[in-house]
Amino acid sequence: MAEESTSPCEARVEAEERVLLLAPTRRDAAAAAGVFRAAGLPLTVCEDLDGLCGEIGRGAAVAVVPAEAVLQDHEGRLAAILKDQPPWSDLPLIVLTSPNQTPAAALALEQVGHMTLVNRPIEVRSLVSTVRAALRDRRRQYARRADFVERERQAQALRENDRHKDEFLAMLAHELRNPLAAVNNAVAVMKRSGDPASRDWAGAVVERQVRQLVRLIDDLLDVARINGGKVRLKPERVDASAILDQAVETIRPLIDERRQILSVAVERGRLPLEVDATRIGQVVLNLLANASKYGEPGGRIWLAARREEGRAVIRVRDDGHGIPPEKLPEMFQLFAQGDRSLARSEGGLGIGLTLVKRLAEMHGGDVEAHSDGPGTGSEFVVRLPLAAEADGRPEADAAADRALPPRPARVLVVDDNPDSASGMVQILELLGHQVASAHDGPAAVASARSFRPDVVLLDIGLPGMDGYQVASALRRDEALRGVVLIAVTGYGQEQDRRRSRAAGFDHHLVKPVDFDSLAPLIGRPH
Repeated sequence: MAEESTSPCEARVEAEERVLLLAPTRRDAAAAAGVFRAAGLPLTVCEDLDGLCGEIGRGAAVAVVPAEAVLQDHEGRLAAILKDQPPWSDLPLIVLTSPNQTPAAALALEQVGHMTLVNRPIEVRSLVSTVRAALRDRRRQYARRADFVERERQAQALRENDRHKDEFLAMLAHELRNPLAAVNNAVAVMKRSGDPASRDWAGAVVERQVRQLVRLIDDLLDVARINGGKVRLKPERVDASAILDQAVETIRPLIDERRQILSVAVERGRLPLEVDATRIGQVVLNLLANASKYGEPGGRIWLAARREEGRAVIRVRDDGHGIPPEKLPEMFQLFAQGDRSLARSEGGLGIGLTLVKRLAEMHGGDVEAHSDGPGTGSEFVVRLPLAAEADGRPEADAAADRALPPRPARVLVVDDNPDSASGMVQILELLGHQVASAHDGPAAVASARSFRPDVVLLDIGLPGMDGYQVASALRRDEALRGVVLIAVTGYGQEQDRRRSRAAGFDHHLVKPVDFDSLAPLIGRPH
């Protein structure tokens, strides 16, 4: 019959319950062994101080030693072991001493550490009672150990979080300063140069860098909303090809700037999805942006989408930097990046892939990262469930609506920032609209009643009356019942959108406004 093996955990527990004895003589050791075993105490007899120190390292509940062994430990081995215990541990040390111990010897013993002195000649029952009391104290220490280890583990999470936070804040400052520096330089060129080509270049730089800042802020807010469970999807039936086309159109300027070649292979009309198209577009756009940023200038990017096993599978591949194997498992963790050094030039906060993963999972899908290592490129694969077959009417209606030609409209722009209001007025006038403006709440109400606009672009944070109060006042006016109210604001949280709907707004846009999104809202028949 095979012997039962002892698990490492069981072996550790047995070792930690032991009573270690370094007896003055072999005769004392033999006598003590009989007494301890009769009392049911697990005794381990040590031959010398080196042996005792070694056994303490393996685990022990109590150590019993003669005073002369401690006093003759000129190298301080026992004192060093007792000092080196973890914070939760205070090994009970019982020292067998003589009643005529000199004061100098007693002082030397105190320097070693916490101990209980037992006079010789030893009364057996007294020694057993002292050992049992020490065992109870040691077991209380073991009970506290689990709490201490858990507190240490939590403290290490907090320290790690603090480290990530500090790295993130440093990277955030870096990522904000870069586009701001580019905008600052472009503005300086526009102010000092009369050359139309230079001014056109500067305007393109400002537009490009503003888009970068908007994307950065949107990603930050999206991470906060998703982590707080505040993102609500707005599913619609759409073919994946439409989402991919929009993402490609958006990313094209970056790819062209880096002289990269993008190859697209999509099974059109065969990938029906029931998704929030904006959010899935965000997934694809993040992956394409990463492929461009972490690819070499002049490199290649592949975007493919096809049916596989009842799901739509979207693949984004590049021939760029690649990912070290040890980094693959953490690529989707918040703030994780392949290279955290401030010297890297690609940019990014390490939150894009977190958004990709969370948004894919919110749609019942998943995402994977693949790479054969540095210099081999990388591939990201998104899998989404296909929608059930439908008659296609919602898509046809939406397409027809998008195809409606714009028409001139009377637009009231309300913003307390004169530069922002003036810029919006000029753009709308260039688009052929008739525009008026106001810079505070009461003036907005008065202008609306005299100007009779078709559309009001209304900021929320206004002096006198805020945007919600202005909207409520306009909705109460019979003459303005048909006006379209569009919130144009820096407040973009879900609760802000709910509040604007409750106040009577028809649409909610976040600054800076995407004019491609705004134009149809103004020019569409109402």
